[in-house]
Order: sequence, then C-alpha cells, then structure tokens
Amino acid sequence: MILFDGKQSAADALQSLAEKSTQLLSQYGRRPCLNVVIAGDDYGSMRYVASCEKNAIKAGIDCKVIRLPQTVSEIELIDRIRQLNEDMTVDGILVQMPLPQGVDANKVIQAVSPDKDVDGITDTNTARLWKSRKNDYSRFCVPCTPRSVMRILKETIVELDGKQAVVIGRSNIVGLPVSKLLMNENATVTVAHSHTQNLPALLRQADIIVAAVGKARFVTADMVKKGAVVIDVGINQDPMTGKMCGDVDTERVAPLCSVITPVPGGVGLLTICSLLENTLDCFLRQQH
Repeated sequence: MILFDGKQSAADALQSLAEKSTQLLSQYGRRPCLNVVIAGDDYGSMRYVASCEKNAIKAGIDCKVIRLPQTVSEIELIDRIRQLNEDMTVDGILVQMPLPQGVDANKVIQAVSPDKDVDGITDTNTARLWKSRKNDYSRFCVPCTPRSVMRILKETIVELDGKQAVVIGRSNIVGLPVSKLLMNENATVTVAHSHTQNLPALLRQADIIVAAVGKARFVTADMVKKGAVVIDVGINQDPMTGKMCGDVDTERVAPLCSVITPVPGGVGLLTICSLLENTLDCFLRQQH
C-alpha cells in the first residue's frame, strides 16, 4: 500500500516552478504574476490566501492580494476584475470564495477573462475542458483540485486506461472536471451522487475511487475492493474529535488499497501548487 506523500510532492512542484520562474525572469524581464481578490474577512478564505502568498514566494511567482471590504458591491467587484483583465502585468486572477452576501458569485466569476482564469471555472474554460482530448489543455487552465488529482494518479504510476473509476460528487469545480479528465485518459467513469442507488455495490467494482462528497468518513472499508486506488478530496471536521478528516475512513480503508491519499497531507497540499502552475501557464500563453 502506498500512502501518498503530499508534502514531498508539493515541495518538488514548488522547486520546479521556482526554476521555471527564474528562467522566465531572465527571458522576459518579469515573473508570472497572480492577483487574488478577496472580499470580507472569512477566516477560511484568509488562511487560504495567506497560504497562496507563502507558496508563491517559494515558487518564484509574484502574488498580489487585493483585499476589499465586506461592504463591496457587485458592480465595484466586477469593475475591479475588469481592470485586472486589462492589466498586461497580471497573468492570473483568482476570486476567492465566499463572496459577501448579495453579490452574485457567478456574475463575478464570468467577469474574469478566460485567458486569466487560473481556477478554470469560467463558462468558456468549462466548455474548453469538455471539448478537450487527452493532453489537449494548452488553451485553458484545468481546475486546480482536479489537476492535483491527476498529478497524484500519474506520480503513483496508476494505469488509467480501461480502468473502472467512480467519482463521488458532481460539483462543477471537482467532481465533473475530474470525471472528464479521467475519461480523457480512457478510464470508464461513473459519477455518483445523492440519488445514486446501491452506491456501496458500485464502489466495490471500482479500480479507482475519487471521493469528493463533503461527508466525513463517508467511504468505509466495506465499500472498497482490495487493490483499489482511493483519492480523498474531502476536507471535513470529524464530529467525534473535531479534527480535520476526509471523505474516507482512511485508517480502515488504507489496508485494502494499493494507493490512498491522506487528509490532511494529500490532495489539498497540491491544490495551491496547481494554482501556481496555472498562473505560469497563463503567463506563457500571454507571451506567445
């Protein structure tokens, strides 16, 4: 059984980014630049943005945070994003969720230029993903968490061609993009959700399980076949201990798996790396 080491993988990714950023500085006279827009003082959002800043330094990428008050209006927020769209020194734009009450998050997201959409969630880039084929991602950014999931599968040398994969969760930022990326690798994919019947039996047939349901320890040992690969995307609070846990009962499921990701220390550590990689990709597309 391989317990994926997200900490080492993230360190390797940041080192690789730092080397590339140094080359780009020499070649183009500046580094890739990410702008993060945050409105309000949500604790989780502020922690995530602080982590973006810290890891951007390690990656040699400029990260500028635009902090707006909780009282910012939708019009003001969209106007600020349009300014960033027109600024040629800005390569990537991330709008941190949640936004203040009364602001239409979808309108704000769609205001971001698809060419600077490092989250890969504008309608244009969603359409580009669903029209894509294997390794055909040169024109847009793959959403960050799905990109991290695919990195883990490839780093652990998991063969995807022809395998049965079940993705639990159908969100637009994780479940659906992951399912498309797996299909591009010729996996046979089932997307399970709250209306799926007989889910345990379905999971027991899966070679690969991607859990993105948002329920603490939802996937239990009786749902997993021996030798399965289990990728845990969930971030939850354990109702018993109050500690962070995933969607998988890792302690009991791990002995059955060929590969499993821990929470914390798995997919989450690589998500910011994917965000920074997307920023670098946007920089290169803008130069070309």
